[in-house]
Amino acid sequence: MLADTIPLYPLYALLFADAGLSDARISTLLLIWTATGIVAEVPAGALADRFSRRGAIVASGVLQAAGYVLWMLVPTFGGFAAGFVIWGAGGAFASGALEALVYENLAGAGAEAHYPGLYGRVSAAGLACQVPAAAAAMVLYGAGSYTLVGWVSVGCCVGASALATRLPERRRPAGADRRAELGVVATLRAGVAEAAGHPAVRAAASAVAVLGGLDAVEEYFPLLARSWGVATAVVPLALVAIPLVGAAGAALGGAAGQLRPRTLAVLVGTAVTVFAAAGLLHRPAGVAGIALAYGTFQVVLVVTDAHLQRQLRGPARATVTSLAAFGTELTALGVVALWAVGRPALLVALGLAVAAGLPRLLRPSGAGTAPADDDGRSCCSEMRIEP
Repeated sequence: MLADTIPLYPLYALLFADAGLSDARISTLLLIWTATGIVAEVPAGALADRFSRRGAIVASGVLQAAGYVLWMLVPTFGGFAAGFVIWGAGGAFASGALEALVYENLAGAGAEAHYPGLYGRVSAAGLACQVPAAAAAMVLYGAGSYTLVGWVSVGCCVGASALATRLPERRRPAGADRRAELGVVATLRAGVAEAAGHPAVRAAASAVAVLGGLDAVEEYFPLLARSWGVATAVVPLALVAIPLVGAAGAALGGAAGQLRPRTLAVLVGTAVTVFAAAGLLHRPAGVAGIALAYGTFQVVLVVTDAHLQRQLRGPARATVTSLAAFGTELTALGVVALWAVGRPALLVALGLAVAAGLPRLLRPSGAGTAPADDDGRSCCSEMRIEP
């Protein structure tokens, strides 16, 4: 919760603009941020697998804080760009490491069946925190402008990293942990080999990538609301229901973990259809449709991530998860490109195509038996998605 309650989030684009940057230069900054995340994503996952997933999560918050410090001290295009590079690297360290840490800790206690519920609550906390973050941004900006907002955001990041040092990290006995026997490059190769060489892992990672990429459409919710007649002054208030409904959907992901892939496909198709209908309605009430679609979509995101974690058997869990996140970034770029050229109808078609292919991507990995984990115990004997 602390890692996502960052008051600078809703204001950093305005910070850049008020520092004298043009729209083109702001877009360049966002591209630098995205490119850094794409480049660092998989190597950061391999480092987390080789050394410490908890350490990667701690480093993520510290790097994000360092990026914000640079923004506060050097509020120029160069300072903002360097800050985005540092933040992008920090985000890559957390991506994949958190899922791997949580799943393997649970698996070590024979409680991996609880992963969807726990991961759903984590996702819900991150979404719900958009509301207090926005409220804090308004209060802090009024009291001390961007400077106060920025330094409080630094404190939130550092505080989150401090809490992350208390996360448990399962360590296997010497000789049982294959990660300790591999270097970083070998760990990276192991992750790529598992993602590319095992059909069930490849399919699950593809599902996470395309579904996560479609989630990029949320960046356009404020623009949609304003184009539908919602006054600019009340857009933040009108949109507050969206992350709250999304949080409720993520929290329900644990209960939805046993849904059949066809049912999940229906949920995705329903979300896409409701979103399209809201666009055709072109009325302020369409925001309610967006919220409903977003909440439904979050349910499937949580279940899909849990499905991927259950397929993984090798020593490079964070690396494979980071590879899926890499695919998410690429899909998100495609979503942004389609929107930029005025083709939202193609996005709807893409969403429906993903829904149609989801049952195949989420099919079981075998005939009811799971490969053994490194310690000889089945990783997913307690929980499977039924065909």
